[in-house]
Amino acid sequence: MIDAASHVPPARAQAELDPEAEAAVETARVARIDRLGGRRLWAAVAVGGGFLGVALPFAFLHESPRSPSVLLVVALVVAYTLLYRVEFEFGSGMAVPTQLLLVPMLFVLPLELVPLAVAGAIVVANLIEEVEGRIHLEQLFVRLAAAWHALGPALVLAAAGEAEPSLAQWPVYLAALAAQFGLELLTIGVRYRLMGAAIPPLALARRVSQAWPVDAILAPVGLLAALVAVSEPSAFLLVLPLVLLLRTFSRERRARLDHALELSQAYRGTALLLGDVVEADDAYTGSHSRDVVSRVLAVADELGLDARARRDAEFVALLHDVGKIRIPSEIIDKPAALTPEERAVIETHTVIGEELLLKVGGVLGEVGHLVRSCHEHWDGNGYPDGLAGEAIPLVSRIVCACDAYSAMTTDRPYRRARSREEAVAELRLCAGTQFDPRVVDALERALASG
Repeated sequence: MIDAASHVPPARAQAELDPEAEAAVETARVARIDRLGGRRLWAAVAVGGGFLGVALPFAFLHESPRSPSVLLVVALVVAYTLLYRVEFEFGSGMAVPTQLLLVPMLFVLPLELVPLAVAGAIVVANLIEEVEGRIHLEQLFVRLAAAWHALGPALVLAAAGEAEPSLAQWPVYLAALAAQFGLELLTIGVRYRLMGAAIPPLALARRVSQAWPVDAILAPVGLLAALVAVSEPSAFLLVLPLVLLLRTFSRERRARLDHALELSQAYRGTALLLGDVVEADDAYTGSHSRDVVSRVLAVADELGLDARARRDAEFVALLHDVGKIRIPSEIIDKPAALTPEERAVIETHTVIGEELLLKVGGVLGEVGHLVRSCHEHWDGNGYPDGLAGEAIPLVSRIVCACDAYSAMTTDRPYRRARSREEAVAELRLCAGTQFDPRVVDALERALASG
């Protein structure tokens, strides 16, 4: 079963998260413990109430030939409760391996009781989390809405005659699994629609279906337990060692995600610290870098850069002048044109910047080569490597143009700032020689909209 909040692709559990996956994990963690209010609360109540509105009549109208003991029913609910607390973080939701017990419950319990037993287990599991201080009580309505996933297969199996499990009935079981996924998708879509967060059906299906393989893989294992449990109901206990193994894996996965998030914050903190060092060494360079950051991000959005490239662009914009901390201040602050010798010295700052960032390592080390290329020109007449055209990384081309615009529109000791119109005209004049024409067009659009 997939938690109803799950609607984006899984995050990769690795040393460094993709920025988009990182944001999804952080958003999901906040959403799972945040208080519900307004439309969010009423949407959860409506979907959870809708479940009870269907499950209760089904329980009264359908008569099952099965008559399990009360002890078995309680044992299954308790086991389901424990399994529901084994959580795997996937993007902005949680996958819980309850399919291991849902399938046996469908063949051991009266079908009309299965959805209510699942709902009861979910309620108990979330009450425990509320006592532990992990969630607010109103989150229970969101989790209760997830019980819809048990109603679909119960209805399909009831329509098929509530037969004992048999591999020959595999088409019925596929239909039951499809009903589970279909109701899950429908109820998630309805809840978001009621919240006012309309998501196109195909987009929602793509996102939700990313976690369906978890249930699809565990379903045959659950069916195997069901085949044994028909003659020996307590056989469902055989899946508990697997539950303990999955719990260990889920904890390890969460620890890796925690580490990845902490590492990302450390990189961002280091970048900001280096930016402060640059500003402390040279106030103009520091304020200039902050101005370049805002321009670069606006251009990145105009060009449709993905989350990883956008993050790299932000870091490079912030740190493109970090190498200047090793350039003599008399050159940096000279209130006149530089001599050829001084120009040669200052042109080493991109290489120095790359060397500094490589020593930091990680994400900042990876963007070092982009810092190195921030003064390459479209026609190949830049420095330090004489790269030209598409050989220059796109992020470096963006920073190059935004850096030039910021420099032209800022007062310097040896000249006054140009107007925005004059700076844009100069960028257009140099498009195709110093700057990438596409980047210049995007910068002009960003300036016009900003």
